[in-house]
This record gives sequence, C-alpha cells and structure tokens, in this order.
Amino acid sequence: MLTLHFNPFPTLVTQRFVLRSPALYDDEAMAILRSDPIVNQYLHRKTPTTVADARKFIDDRQADNAAGRSFYWIITTKESDHLVGTICFWNIEPELERAEIGYELQAAFFGKGIMQEVLPAVILFGFEQVHLQKITAFPFAGNERSVKLLERYQFTLDQPLRESLEKEDDLTDILCYSIEKPA
Repeated sequence: MLTLHFNPFPTLVTQRFVLRSPALYDDEAMAILRSDPIVNQYLHRKTPTTVADARKFIDDRQADNAAGRSFYWIITTKESDHLVGTICFWNIEPELERAEIGYELQAAFFGKGIMQEVLPAVILFGFEQVHLQKITAFPFAGNERSVKLLERYQFTLDQPLRESLEKEDDLTDILCYSIEKPA
C-alpha cells in the first residue's frame, strides 16, 4: 500500500541540492521556467506563462502535495533558495503502485549534473518511503539528455506499458520507460 500523505511535506537533500515544496515566492522563477522555449521544446504545455499563471500552478501543486495526489519539488542549491528546476511524481496510480516521474531545469543549468544527483534521491524516496513498485517516465524520442539520464539509472523501454497506453493516448514521438522496485 502506498504512503501518499506526509506532514510536513518531505524535503530531500543531496550533496549540492535541496528539494522542497513549492512556495508562492517561486512565482517569477516558475513563470520563467515554464515559458522558456528551450525548456518547453520537449514538453506539451501552453506557453508563455505569466506570473499569475505561475502562482495558480504553484497553488495547484501545493494542493496536490497536501492531498497526496503528487509529490512536486522545487530544486534549489544549498547556497541559494532560488529555483533551478523541478522534479515530481505525478499521475500516481495507487491500485498499480506506480507513478510517473517528471523533471525540468532552467536552461542555464543544463549539463551541470543536477538531475544526475537529484533523480536517484527521488527514486529512492519513491521506492522506500512511498512504496512504489514501478516508476514510469515518458520522454520525447528526440530528448537525448533525458533518455540517457533515465537509462543511466536503469530505466528501460517498456513496450507493454506503451501498448496499454496507446489505446487511450497519442504517443507519437513519446518513449515509454519504467523502472521496478528492486527485489
């Protein structure tokens, strides 16, 4: 059985980064992140995002975190509480004991090993604290950095998952990856 409610919301800490719940003061940085065409190149979402849109998004993520519908973290450095990216578990399916992982970084922070450091901490949290049995990811086929990152941490292509989802969703240019909890 999944553990979806944490009070307080869990803060994760790695060697260089802090993953914390979103706060309203993240609104401007969130608007910049969600409006960046480089970041959005491999995401399906409307752009641009205004600061008001970002505030609404943050409110919604805070509500989802509190209700156990997602785990959405802001990634900051230990030296600064400024948003450099986000990482989350969402599309949680308690009956299947699985969730989708998603992440994004501000373009200025690409290639600095941030996701290589924070992704393992989030995966470990998902398996050990939430008790997920499977974590899924759906990168765009052309997003080589994301594909390499997932493969580095033992995510593999999941054809059965793809086939089950293709019945309901258009997965053109989307890859289906997953990792299962180690025995």
